[in-house]
Amino acid sequence: MTMVNTKSTPVDEVLDKALSGERLTLEDGIALYESDDLLKIGSAAKKVMMRLHPDNIVTFVINRNINYTNVCDTYCTFCAFYRKVGHKEAYVLKDEIIFDKIQETIDLGGTEILMQGGTHPDLPFEYYLDLLRKIKARFDITMHSFSAAEIWKMVEVSGLSLEEVIRQLKEAGLDSLPGGGAEILDDRTRMRISRLKGSWTKWMEVHDTAHRLGMNTTATMVIGFGESYEERVLHMLRVREQQDKTGRFTAFIPWTYQPDNTALRGTRATAVEYLKTVAISRLVLDNIKNIQASWVTMGSKIGQISLEFGCNDMGSTMIEENVVAAAGAHNRMNRDELVRLIQDAGKIAAQRTTQYQILRTF
Repeated sequence: MTMVNTKSTPVDEVLDKALSGERLTLEDGIALYESDDLLKIGSAAKKVMMRLHPDNIVTFVINRNINYTNVCDTYCTFCAFYRKVGHKEAYVLKDEIIFDKIQETIDLGGTEILMQGGTHPDLPFEYYLDLLRKIKARFDITMHSFSAAEIWKMVEVSGLSLEEVIRQLKEAGLDSLPGGGAEILDDRTRMRISRLKGSWTKWMEVHDTAHRLGMNTTATMVIGFGESYEERVLHMLRVREQQDKTGRFTAFIPWTYQPDNTALRGTRATAVEYLKTVAISRLVLDNIKNIQASWVTMGSKIGQISLEFGCNDMGSTMIEENVVAAAGAHNRMNRDELVRLIQDAGKIAAQRTTQYQILRTF
């Protein structure tokens, strides 16, 4: 008679804890990262996801990234997109070009504009307010725009308080903030890769202020900078703590650093590292309902597999995207291709709004 080994491992204990609804600690998260049992962690993450989303629906939004300028004085070493002031390739898009891009997005069934650029030192605060007002006067579209670094640049050029800047942006037509610029919310890595962006607390202060003013935002995390497991889990815990306070993060979006054409260089995080991060984020972030797959950086097949590791959302069709493309990621999909990808994974595809209201199923 063969004996079955039923002895539980430290990872089993952590997963049992998560599945029973108990909060995971920093040590728990590190234990999961140190484990090689990817499938066991993924299975637990899927169970947690299915409790929150039992209807087998995977959502997506039709949006466009509009990079209104590539001029930036933050000089992140991992960025291949930015250009310095005066560079021959530097640009600020004319309003009419932005309007044409928005109209094209609406014509394709789009509901969201993710407008982001560099931290341009010569654009006055009124530029952003005027642009938002013009867009809202012309289009019925959700403006999910401006990273924390851009908001801080507006504070700098305007001389206004952070709260007043966000208040005026909201009044001009800004609907919600994307989570860009979070990278790793721990200063050991931040000071190495993007010193001028400042402490992780500056990113969180922008989102906390937006939350207190009644705006929802998203949170991102980028892995692959050589950060430690501890830093990754601290990032999740800091997002979780903020969500406990305000409840206004609609989604968490982990993705992988793209090293091509950057000063930082390095190697891409593997699919295994990405899937493990997705699963761990689902288990640690017990107060964020939506975890978004990053097919743009990982490719469609890994995006599909991530639906088995805790993701319930496929992000967006990404009609246009220039920042990660500049660093070597060139994945593109139209609506029908994204719907087919979700359906091929055995799921029901649903188009959603920025705030996760379902518009239609396929």
